[in-house]
Amino acid sequence: MTNKEFEAKCIEIVKNYANEHLDISDNKQITEEDVYIVWQCKTLQNNKALVSTNLHDGMYYEITLNGDKQEIYLDAYKKFENRCIRF
Repeated sequence: MTNKEFEAKCIEIVKNYANEHLDISDNKQITEEDVYIVWQCKTLQNNKALVSTNLHDGMYYEITLNGDKQEIYLDAYKKFENRCIRF
């Protein structure tokens, strides 16, 4: 899978996941334009990306491609807090 294909797949996966989990009473669905890749890395046949959306839900997503098994894994996280720790 090329980097472009991986990025497109990540955006598709996150869009679908977010739409599945939106409250139906909000009557809203996001599109590919609402999803963006924050960071991406390719090492040998494996890829990893951190992905987010423009929704104000505090969610971010980690997508991992296992090139050996041709599998993609999705981890969905909720940001609870961003705190500055001075040392």
